[in-house]
Amino acid sequence: MRHAFLRHLALSLFVVTLLGACHGRDNDSQPGGRTPEAAVQSSVNLLKAGNFSGFWKHALPPADVATLRADWQRHQQSQPPVTAQDRARFGAILQQLTAPGAQARLYAELQPKLTRMQQQYQDQLPVLLKVGEALLKNRVAQNSRLTAAQKAQASSVLDVLVPWAQQAPWFDLARAKQAIGVTVATARALALQSPDQLRAMDFDTAMGKYAQAFAGLRQLLAIYGLSIDDALDSVRLTQLSRSHGHAVVRIDYSLLGKPLSTEASLVEQDGRWYSEDLLDNLRAAAPAPGAPTGGASAAAAAGVAPTPAAAVPGPVAVAPAAARSVAAKD
Repeated sequence: MRHAFLRHLALSLFVVTLLGACHGRDNDSQPGGRTPEAAVQSSVNLLKAGNFSGFWKHALPPADVATLRADWQRHQQSQPPVTAQDRARFGAILQQLTAPGAQARLYAELQPKLTRMQQQYQDQLPVLLKVGEALLKNRVAQNSRLTAAQKAQASSVLDVLVPWAQQAPWFDLARAKQAIGVTVATARALALQSPDQLRAMDFDTAMGKYAQAFAGLRQLLAIYGLSIDDALDSVRLTQLSRSHGHAVVRIDYSLLGKPLSTEASLVEQDGRWYSEDLLDNLRAAAPAPGAPTGGASAAAAAGVAPTPAAAVPGPVAVAPAAARSVAAKD
């Protein structure tokens, strides 16, 4: 359920991430927005700044944030114990990525592998990606958690991402060297020591680590020609409707030079505007009345809290999908 929730919210967060570049300035540190457009704009500002903790404080009403934060540590502590095997595997990966000379050593190891892969898979890669596109579109179509608008948005994003992935210079050695440099620098910046440290993180610390990882991902995608910042900067917002505490905002943006659009639904609470989809998903994860744990606990268990990139409708879905493309070539 955790990963299913992340996938569902990733589509939402993608558009919120790209959402909006020039409407209604607002105080990003306040919960919600004074207008529907301002709510979306502030979410974009916070994500672009890498302020994931601030994103949640803005994206949710204060009562929801308080419950989510209170239950975060409880959820972390409810996970299965870390095993000696987990620690050994974690330590081996850290050693590879953070030891002195890691970048040069990893590049030396990757260079012959990348040359071999180019010889074996360069002609097959476009076909494999096309097959993968068909499978992903089928999964989206069958996903009962997604609305018709979200399914259409996912399909439109795939129509742009797959041709990019087919042409991207995955086997280019110079870019591979840059990508390794970013990966090593990101691993060192995260300063992780053990899986126990991950388990013990409080909410704000975890959000800080997610922000550092997201910054590295943005750099990796840019190396291969996909700029999240360009997509974010291209966003234009238009309010389509607003009545009885509900509003719909159209989000126009450009992804890899292709114009796309989607819509975001917002709801007003206590005079401030919030993403209706995000609130619905969070509250749907709440247990039935009388259950021992609170709604935020269920939401955390379902994977809602870990990454704001799942709370925005539209362009931010690019990052997860493109990340899988980058990972697949390795």
